[in-house]
Amino acid sequence: MNGTHITSLDVRRLDLNSEYLGVSTLQLMENAGRAVAAEVALRFQPGSKVLVLAGVGRNGGDGMVAARHLASMGYKVDLCLVGSESSIQDSIVLLNWQILKEMTSSIGIQVLSDSSSLKPFTADVLVDSLLGVGFRGKLRQPILEAVKALNHSDGFVLAVDVPTGVDADTGEIQEEAVRARLTVTFHAPKKGFDKAKEYLGEVKVASIGIPPEAEHYAGPGDVDIIIRDRPPESKKGDFGRVLVIGGSETFSGAPALVALAALRSGTDLAYVAAPEKTAEAISSMSPNLITIKLSGSHFNTANLGQLKALLERANAVVVGPGMGLHKESFDAVGVLLEKLGELKKPTLIDADALKALGTLKRRLAFPAVLTPHAGEFEAVAGRKVPPGLGERSRDVEKLAKEVDAAVLLKGRVDVISDGQRTRLNWTGNPGMTVGGTGDVLSGIVASLMAQGCEPFDAAVAGAFINGAAGDFVYKENGFHLLPTDLIEQIPRVMTDPMSHRYVKFLER
Repeated sequence: MNGTHITSLDVRRLDLNSEYLGVSTLQLMENAGRAVAAEVALRFQPGSKVLVLAGVGRNGGDGMVAARHLASMGYKVDLCLVGSESSIQDSIVLLNWQILKEMTSSIGIQVLSDSSSLKPFTADVLVDSLLGVGFRGKLRQPILEAVKALNHSDGFVLAVDVPTGVDADTGEIQEEAVRARLTVTFHAPKKGFDKAKEYLGEVKVASIGIPPEAEHYAGPGDVDIIIRDRPPESKKGDFGRVLVIGGSETFSGAPALVALAALRSGTDLAYVAAPEKTAEAISSMSPNLITIKLSGSHFNTANLGQLKALLERANAVVVGPGMGLHKESFDAVGVLLEKLGELKKPTLIDADALKALGTLKRRLAFPAVLTPHAGEFEAVAGRKVPPGLGERSRDVEKLAKEVDAAVLLKGRVDVISDGQRTRLNWTGNPGMTVGGTGDVLSGIVASLMAQGCEPFDAAVAGAFINGAAGDFVYKENGFHLLPTDLIEQIPRVMTDPMSHRYVKFLER
């Protein structure tokens, strides 16, 4: 991602994915602080006076590390903690604060915990590490008073990652923001920088050791950023309705697994629309599912009238699991896709509906995820999946562009692309060759879309969750797993996605 503009969510995702790969947040903070100190050293001689204004969060931690390095390089360093010491909640920031408190002969420390009026600061270099990329809205005291004093000071102002008061995502400033001469930002410029140029000064992008794999591989960060808070006043339907259209006289389990996985992933309501006898069988499987009994022995165009109201109410639709290969069903899928295009309804297309899509050869006019295995990929794309991972990634990206949708190619390593971005997912194990695990994946991804996730983000997170759930089952049962076992592990992964680092199945 280096060289492109990133958001605050990207930063959070990359931090967690780096930790998952073994690069700790402590290491990243150390590298960030060292990078800031190096930029100071390029411009000012040892012996120069440096004042670091540090907040109580991780941006403040970066400043604390910079203060330590500058002191070791011969600079006269003072650090002002803006906020009470008891407000430092992050263990890594607290560790760096405690180190500075031991450096009594090389760093002068003061604490500003109230909003008393401040005079301009006196120093050759003034380092702003008050607030980072997570800042939104208006500045509060005592940060606001420190920013005002900083802007009236004569020294060289260096902002750490983003000037305090600038929204890193939008570039908006409410009331006041630090006017920096230099902004040392980490890994990549932030999305809001283009609209806040007058506050940034010169911008230097510093590498802090984030592995490229943290960007290219699905990880806990991809899950963390899509989890929605549930306010106490939440009501039924706020977290989405998923409609599953599928099932046939032969396959009743597939749509049921999709719907159950969607519920376990946080969706409020899951409907299964299936031929009458199949719907009755599904009703007997679980009282959690709402079934819609469609006329006929398989999905057909006459069913579309029955589904009109549900299609309009649903927040996401899944088409295809267990549907069968009847020509009437293929024709009905074509008409359904047109309707979904009119509604702009987020949709996951899987299984037999993928084969129908392959016969139609059309671009999709709605937000969509396709979840083919190798054989289904060939049916849609008209070409076999290449053996090499690099070639496979490029081919998935090509198909995503052709159909204008996110494509999740299932395999030993899942490949996910929206035609612009491509990710690899390494979770999962050979026990997941059992039938039904792909249906669980569909339910997870559809649930995330129903809760407001963009198709690509839902597909990346869903692939990680599904594979990690399978790995937890493997740890307990070996290869003797069932798709329903995966469903029970979904909450575990979504609650603590980082826990999977202890059960990684195969070495790469």
